[in-house]
Amino acid sequence: MRNLWEETIEVLKKHGKTFDGVKFIQGNDFKITKENFELVAKKTNYDSGYGSANVATDLVVVGKNWWLERGEYDGAEWWDYKESPKQVNEVREISQLSGGLWPTLEELNSCKKPMQERLEEKRNGE
Repeated sequence: MRNLWEETIEVLKKHGKTFDGVKFIQGNDFKITKENFELVAKKTNYDSGYGSANVATDLVVVGKNWWLERGEYDGAEWWDYKESPKQVNEVREISQLSGGLWPTLEELNSCKKPMQERLEEKRNGE
């Protein structure tokens, strides 16, 4: 059995965060106070193994530029730690957003500019 409060504190600590840094806690439809979450989470023991998810699947714990959301695979569940992505300054035009297996934008579009340059070179007889 897993205790939701202990799990939450462990995940926060693993990422250098504390419960004091939590700004709000909510589901898709309403939020709850930090105090209410702490009280109920301390009493919430659940089976985190395979089967079915027990903890509210829309539960998020949100801090400044980070959040915890529930992860689940085949009924096994856990907290996923997420951070707001750092903005990249380089801008590129792309031609694809899907294809291949587990691709990145770079992998799908890295040859676009070099291929265009090669085609232009061929057209220009270079």
